[in-house]
Amino acid sequence: MPTNPEHYSLAPEALVVNLASRGDSLAFTEIVNRFQPWLRNLLRRLCNDNHLADDLAQEVFMKSWRTIKQLKDPEKFGGWIRTIATREWIDYQRKRGTRWDVEYDDELQESTKTNETAAIDLDSALATLPEAVRLCIVLSYHEALTHDEIVSVTKLAEGTVKSHIRRGSKKLQKLLADYGGAT
Repeated sequence: MPTNPEHYSLAPEALVVNLASRGDSLAFTEIVNRFQPWLRNLLRRLCNDNHLADDLAQEVFMKSWRTIKQLKDPEKFGGWIRTIATREWIDYQRKRGTRWDVEYDDELQESTKTNETAAIDLDSALATLPEAVRLCIVLSYHEALTHDEIVSVTKLAEGTVKSHIRRGSKKLQKLLADYGGAT
């Protein structure tokens, strides 16, 4: 067991997670140091708001600290915390009144449309998508989850996940193709 906080940074992830699950707060601090950039980036892609991403990341870390003893396999920490983050994002959206069981259609697409003639990058293109669609796209492409894994994490129907990814990808391709062709 590392006795110096600097030793935690050299320890394998599974060991640090195991120590944190036994109540070692220094080990959990190391987990935060290791996972915070990735987690903030994931949440920033989902919400397109740095401050909100920071708030949600803090909430995710607090929840993970309170429940880390429930994690059976320290090797699966990354997926476990990603699930907490995804559910935190979904809960946040539900509190705002977002419906998660709707199909992505042209009406919904039009309601989130921005000025496509302006310069656009991936983050602002993602921001044009409805929240549930953006979540599926980010989990699929950014986090490399399979459709089954996305279904498990989001609790959306498989057909909805596939539809969100397919239609959202087409929308992103169009937006980014238009952006790439602009001078």
